[in-house]
Amino acid sequence: MAFTRKEKEAIVEQYKQWIDNSSAFFVLSYQKMNMAAINDARDKLREVNAEIHVVKNRLFKLVLDEKQLEYDENFWEENNIVSFAFNDAPNTAKVLTEIAKSNVFDIRMGYMDQKALTAANVKALGDLPTLPVMRGIVLGTIMASASKLVRTLAEPARSMAAVVRAFSEEGQAA
Repeated sequence: MAFTRKEKEAIVEQYKQWIDNSSAFFVLSYQKMNMAAINDARDKLREVNAEIHVVKNRLFKLVLDEKQLEYDENFWEENNIVSFAFNDAPNTAKVLTEIAKSNVFDIRMGYMDQKALTAANVKALGDLPTLPVMRGIVLGTIMASASKLVRTLAEPARSMAAVVRAFSEEGQAA
C-alpha cells in the first residue's frame, strides 16, 4: 500500500514522538511472527508500560538520521518491529528476552541514552533486577547500616543499665 507524502510525514512524526517519549527502544526481527504472536507481545509489554510497533524501515531510518543515532545501512533490510520502553527499560528488555525465548522473533539491537546496544547488551539489560527489586536492595542496605549504628550507640547505655541493675539487686539481697 502506497502512502501519500502527508501520510509519510505523519508516520515520521509519530516515530519521533515514540522515541522522544521512551527511555529506550529495541529493534526485533519478526520474520517468523504472526498477528497472534504480535498481539501476545503487545499484551505483555503493555503490562510494563511499553509498546511494540511494526515500522517502515526507510521512514524509521529518516528519524534515526535526524536524531543522529548510529546504525548499519544493511541492518534495515529485514522486516523489523520496534519496542518502545516508556518507563523502565530493563523491565521491557526482560519481557522481550522472555518473548524471544519462544524463537518467534529475535532481538537485534536497541538504543538507550542515545547509544546503540547490541543484542547481547539488550539481553544483559533484561537480566538486571527490576526497579522495585533494586529499590528494595538499596533500602535493605541502608536499613541494615542504620540499625547497626543504633545498636552500637545504644550498647554503652545498655551495659551501664545492666551494671546498675546488678548493684541494686546485690544491695537488696544483702
